[in-house]
Amino acid sequence: MTHVTEHPLVQGGRSAALATACVRGGVAAGLGLGALAVLVIAAWISSPYPDSGAGGALHLAAGLWLLAHGVDLVRTDTLSGLPAPLGVVPMLLVALPVWLVHRAARDTLDTSDGGDRPRLSTGAAVAAVAGGYLLVAAATVAYSGSGPLPADLITAGLWLPAVVVGAAGTGAWTALGRPLPGQRQAAAALRAVGLGLVTLVGGGAVAAAVSLALHARQAQAAYTGLVGEWSGSVTVLLLVLALLPNMAVWGAAYGLGPGFTLGTGAMATPLGLAGDPAVPPFPLLAALPAEGRGTWLHWAVVAVPLAAAVLQGRRVGRSAGNWTARDTSLTALGAAWGCGAVVAVLAGAAGGPLGTGRLAAFGPVWWQAGAATVLWGACVGVPVSLGVRAWGRRALRPKRKRKQKQKPVPVVAGAESGAVSGATDAPSPAPALSAVPAALKGLLSGLVPAPGAVSPPAPGAPGAGQTQPHPSGTVPEPARAGSDPGSGPGIDPDPDGDRYGDPYGGGYTDPYDDSGFEPYDYLPAAWEPASPPPPVPPAPSAD
Repeated sequence: MTHVTEHPLVQGGRSAALATACVRGGVAAGLGLGALAVLVIAAWISSPYPDSGAGGALHLAAGLWLLAHGVDLVRTDTLSGLPAPLGVVPMLLVALPVWLVHRAARDTLDTSDGGDRPRLSTGAAVAAVAGGYLLVAAATVAYSGSGPLPADLITAGLWLPAVVVGAAGTGAWTALGRPLPGQRQAAAALRAVGLGLVTLVGGGAVAAAVSLALHARQAQAAYTGLVGEWSGSVTVLLLVLALLPNMAVWGAAYGLGPGFTLGTGAMATPLGLAGDPAVPPFPLLAALPAEGRGTWLHWAVVAVPLAAAVLQGRRVGRSAGNWTARDTSLTALGAAWGCGAVVAVLAGAAGGPLGTGRLAAFGPVWWQAGAATVLWGACVGVPVSLGVRAWGRRALRPKRKRKQKQKPVPVVAGAESGAVSGATDAPSPAPALSAVPAALKGLLSGLVPAPGAVSPPAPGAPGAGQTQPHPSGTVPEPARAGSDPGSGPGIDPDPDGDRYGDPYGGGYTDPYDDSGFEPYDYLPAAWEPASPPPPVPPAPSAD
């Protein structure tokens, strides 16, 4: 008997997999830091008047890398000599480290290459990748403390782990096939959150771009005043590109209603710009609205959150086919809360302090933007979801059949008794569909004899005859044997020598005993008008 035991190499394989995941995280951090260092050193080399040496450039690269993770920096070389915070994150810089962590976690859990390495659990993979990344981040925080832009330890302890773990978690989710919760309401709410976010941020970007195009002359003047040599132009242009996502979030916050602050004493909303703004000269800030009350062009930005809430509610309503109204409302409300939470995070990253005093608050206020998003989703998204649900259920509901008055069918004289009118009578209407089975019976009766029926004699044989038609036009039952001495058994003679109802002269019987049976030849075709049957000759008397 063979006993299955756990080999020590299995434990070593799992430890090696954890170490590999940790190394992947560290490599991802090093790649992001190295990419920013290359850009900063290239700008330092190309600058004709460098303020510091290579050490200063490396400290600046470390500070920018930490700023991309949401860590606030502290400027020590100010004119007043007092340290000033710097908390506005260029959101385009966030894409590089987040993508690197995402890819590291995804590759750790991806075993499609067919290797023999053990597969880690999702939690272990995320923890190992995040742990390796945070080791490099901790060393970078310590290194930045000796430079002109040291990191704020409080925000470094809060935002840095949150960003890294979140990016690693999305990578693990991608490796597992992007599964959604098993509950249909939760999955529908997540899809609605994604659609609402894309609409809201995309609409904010369009609004900001339109405003920047309307103030293109002011933006060009601000850009010209900042740049000097070609290296300065490239640096300012890269900074503008890195702040474009911030501009989109600002536009979304402006359309939501709360707007954004331009210093501690100024607020910009669709209703107007109130207070005295403290705006530094920068090309993107030239797109800010002018002071005074807002016009219809400013009020039109409200269409962005309105469209986002409508699409979000429509997405929930289309998923709520057989849900109750309560479940639909709760799902739409959950989507509103989820979208508000993400908008609050984006608003907190897009804004922040630029210094002390009046510049201590700059950009959207995170809790105001999040609360406004929830209100839009609750006030617009929930009714829209209920309306879409009701419309969908109306389309699926079976239509009620309307009672139609039946038109009276004209009755032909003599139809009840089955009498056939003569040649002078008016032609009768086309036979109903109920006569078709009778015609089929007649056709089959001439081809297949019924069980127990007497086979008629061949044409021309002695005693060949036909059942005598009834004067009313119906064919009666065949006469019994011996009823007529000059005829065959059960067959009446036919003086004309033909067989009614059989164009080929074969025997004719009705094996189904149907009193309403009519000969097949008397039925009109679908394309012919109905015509009365030919007159039936009287039967010869026995005398």
